[in-house]
Amino acid sequence: MAFYDGIHPFYPQERMPFVFNIDSIIVIIVFLVFALAFLLIVLGIRGKARIFWTFRILISLFVGAVTVAVNFTADWEVGLVNARTTYKSFSNSVVDADIGIHVGLKGINITLKGNPVHQINETINYNEQFLWSFGQDFNEYYEEGLKSGLPNPILYVAEKFSQHNPCGLNAQYRLSGHYAEACMWVAFCSWIICNILFSMSVFIYGAYMILVTASFFIFSLISFATVRNVPLCNIMFGSDSMTTHYGGSFWLTLATGLLCFVIGVVLIILNYCAPDKLKIFFNSEGEEEDSEIYENNYTNHV
Repeated sequence: MAFYDGIHPFYPQERMPFVFNIDSIIVIIVFLVFALAFLLIVLGIRGKARIFWTFRILISLFVGAVTVAVNFTADWEVGLVNARTTYKSFSNSVVDADIGIHVGLKGINITLKGNPVHQINETINYNEQFLWSFGQDFNEYYEEGLKSGLPNPILYVAEKFSQHNPCGLNAQYRLSGHYAEACMWVAFCSWIICNILFSMSVFIYGAYMILVTASFFIFSLISFATVRNVPLCNIMFGSDSMTTHYGGSFWLTLATGLLCFVIGVVLIILNYCAPDKLKIFFNSEGEEEDSEIYENNYTNHV
């Protein structure tokens, strides 16, 4: 600290976004472009087929976008606590702040926001990312935070998730996140196969693949939720304890999985009870009629 003449180290690093990062934004933009392109194509379709095409495309792209995007979000589990706590090392300064944690499949984000934001002649509004995904070392992020002079509350929470901490939070969340991410990518592959089968008018197998997609959504949720079955260390700030709960990405994944399950069941029922209506919905009835007309004309010509 003598090098800084008793002044807290300047914090030069760029603060990371905690819910949406660049990868999530890219995924959303790509699927929006696909949706716009397909909707422009739909404008050339006549009658009820236009409505059916629009419904199918939007639902399919929604499922695909959710399947990919939630792998990059950081709000599968969130927590927040308001506390009075020390601010920096080698200082007796105490601040009133909200300390938040945002857990994703690839790592965590820790936020620190003062109440008010401007205290002790500083702007207290931090948002730090610590990753444990493949190819990333959580301890390196923690050590970089120590070197850059991050506030004590952020370092305290990050230390709970370090690999050598006796709490074992790193191993629990890292493994559950890896398995959940793997299940989501398998669900994305089954979603692609499902769309291929529907384009080939193999409706029953497409419906089965929708159920497979829904199953891997549920497997992903179960994989992530298993971490709550293990006793976790309390994150305490004085007498205040941080409590966590499932975040938006978790519930969005659950809702999308249930949607896929309902769609799969409905399609299977229609395939056995009302196959003609199912063909109309997928606009394959007209294709069959065109094929029959072509065959009849070819026979008559011969």
